[in-house]
Amino acid sequence: MQRRTLLHAGAALGLFAMAPPLFAAGKLKPGARAALIVVDVQNCFVDGGTLPVKGGAEVVPVINKLSSAFENVVVTQDWHTPGHASFASAHAGQKAFSSVKLNYGDQVLWPDHCVQGTEDAALHKDLSLPTAQLIIRKGFRKGIDSYSAFEEADRKTPTGLAGYLKARGIQTVYVTGLATDFCVAWTALDARKAGFEAYVIEDATRAIDLNGSLAAAWKQMAAKGVKRIQSTDIQTA
Repeated sequence: MQRRTLLHAGAALGLFAMAPPLFAAGKLKPGARAALIVVDVQNCFVDGGTLPVKGGAEVVPVINKLSSAFENVVVTQDWHTPGHASFASAHAGQKAFSSVKLNYGDQVLWPDHCVQGTEDAALHKDLSLPTAQLIIRKGFRKGIDSYSAFEEADRKTPTGLAGYLKARGIQTVYVTGLATDFCVAWTALDARKAGFEAYVIEDATRAIDLNGSLAAAWKQMAAKGVKRIQSTDIQTA
């Protein structure tokens, strides 16, 4: 009788072993000390916008799905004044994607984009983040660009995000959005500088890739300990 019971138990265990696991082994499970940062998923950075990132809108459903795994969600918006210093139109004789030296260093010049209060600056209409607790607007100082969610391009003006996250006990950030090689990378690098563990979810980002900027950004992020993962690495259900 005991042997038969063991055989039945063994068979049941064998069937269990063949069944797919409820959660794949090794998946990351963000908890109360993790935050999803959704960077600049705005109309200006998708097709039809003033500074479109190729495939930019493709990140929206990926981010929407990811957000269900997070208790803490932060959103950023590029929020420029008219005539912003980062606009090529603000510099006589300069063209978009050229570079000039401003008082805080080299600055890529962009087409006019994400001007405060315009539809171009609005979050993408299909972005669905009902549990997001905070929107950080950046680049609203006319003379300073701002890629990072943590610090403006002068490298000394904080946005306040680091303090907010630390006050809430957040230790790890997962960065998504647009564009991989600029605002996403700067956000991830500044997260590391501020003492956070940082992941970039690659398929939840898209890049501009200006003169090799994408490869350079991944190299810089790897050197600073930013981890590169995919959305499938996150347990979302």
